[in-house]
Amino acid sequence: MIGSVRGTVLERTPTGEVLVEVGGVGYRVLVPSGTLAVAEPGTATFLVTHLHVRDDAMVLYGFASRAERDTFEVLIATTGVGPKLALAMLSAHSPNSLRRAVAEGDLDALCLVPGVGKRTAQRLLVDLRSRLDLPDLDVDPVAGDHAGARAETRAALAELGYGTEEIRAALADVTADAPVEEQLRRALQRLAVRA
Repeated sequence: MIGSVRGTVLERTPTGEVLVEVGGVGYRVLVPSGTLAVAEPGTATFLVTHLHVRDDAMVLYGFASRAERDTFEVLIATTGVGPKLALAMLSAHSPNSLRRAVAEGDLDALCLVPGVGKRTAQRLLVDLRSRLDLPDLDVDPVAGDHAGARAETRAALAELGYGTEEIRAALADVTADAPVEEQLRRALQRLAVRA
């Protein structure tokens, strides 16, 4: 397995591929858009990689950091997420912003990824909630507790039939460190006043 490549960028394509020469051998590596933007031809680069093996191909994916690669591997282990979608998610979100979106139950943030609609985003929130709490991904436990309470409150309001914008407005002035019951009570009060 190829864990990383260090070499010179020979070329990059608009489709997200860079050609990295390592010891006279050119490796074609698919990268997220943030990595592609800094991979100038002629410059030295170091990419942490994941070799994806299929029946018909072996594809090398490269990332600027180990956190990106670890998140990519968590994503492709999720039902319905292939390497192409995982790469698109990492092009739209950093590992930290993706964790934050999942922890807060932010469907809109996930829908920013091309190819992810509301239904797919809802499924991803459920599937990724437990998967992204890996110790390797350096999750802040205090922030995680507050984010979990906020996500629970959002989920409860969504089950009551409130839309994303109504929920966001109702929770705007409610502190995230309050218990779920308190957040829910205050949000429902605000929603009742607006009705």
